[in-house]
Amino acid sequence: MTYAVGVDVGGTKIAAGVVDEHGTVVEKTRVPSPTHDPVLLQQAVASVISELKVRHEIGAVGVGVAGFVTAERRGIYFAPHLPEGLDTMADAIAEQVGLPVVVENDGNVAAWAEYAYGAGRGVPDQLMVALGTGVGGGLILGGELYRGGHGVAAEVGHLTVVMGGRPCKCGRRGCLEQYASGTALQSEARARAADGRAPALLAAAGGDPAAVTGVMVTEQARAGRPEALSLFDELAAYLANGISSLVSVLDPTLVLLGGGLSAAGELLLEPTVAALAKEITGRGERPAPELRVAALTNDAGLIGAADLARRTHG
Repeated sequence: MTYAVGVDVGGTKIAAGVVDEHGTVVEKTRVPSPTHDPVLLQQAVASVISELKVRHEIGAVGVGVAGFVTAERRGIYFAPHLPEGLDTMADAIAEQVGLPVVVENDGNVAAWAEYAYGAGRGVPDQLMVALGTGVGGGLILGGELYRGGHGVAAEVGHLTVVMGGRPCKCGRRGCLEQYASGTALQSEARARAADGRAPALLAAAGGDPAAVTGVMVTEQARAGRPEALSLFDELAAYLANGISSLVSVLDPTLVLLGGGLSAAGELLLEPTVAALAKEITGRGERPAPELRVAALTNDAGLIGAADLARRTHG
């Protein structure tokens, strides 16, 4: 059997997996991501592909990245969390591994994976909101991945939810990802621990606000701690604000919540559903989208990138 390799290039790690034609990951590997240098980053991606290529017959490679990918899927216009100089990324990696390579936005590949194999399987009009280090997005319209005229559609993390708000690495202020990402949850939790609003979290971190983590917040929320639950409520309010704007424009029948933060499950989903019910335009008088937690967790990027590469070069 000929497989495809999917690679998920994040702000801290590079994960790669061998994926079969049914969306099953048969082997995975990961290495740290050298995000300070484009040459080293591309070499690291090529290295994990080559490692997997030794043990499997590979036909194509898909690389998912957190950035604005060119319309031709060959490189990156702009990526807040990655170095500059990745505008020919696909060709640079292909030259090193001897395989066809497709580059795609990480939100797009996750959305495609959920549509093809996961929680959104078969739903022709759906929106993915991926909550991790930042906030990514992906859009399926009429059963096709919608990329826009320049390849950079569905950058939902850079919707403005607070005018003049927190600075974002994209160069603007008040972006959704500054309020509704895993990073934002952790930052707000640390701020509350530091100023006395979250004593239980402070205690869990050994008295050091800087040691508070998102995992701690989730654990305390599962235990019913009000101070942790309120952090999820606040994040959900911002998230629902962003989703309601997207629903007004796109009218999806399904919205999926993915990314690392989606592991919180109902702690994230329940307050977001409640907040969206209050935010959505024409609430109570119009059909509203269903919200679900994505099913493929951390493998969504690998599966979607590999599947898109297979469909492109199969």
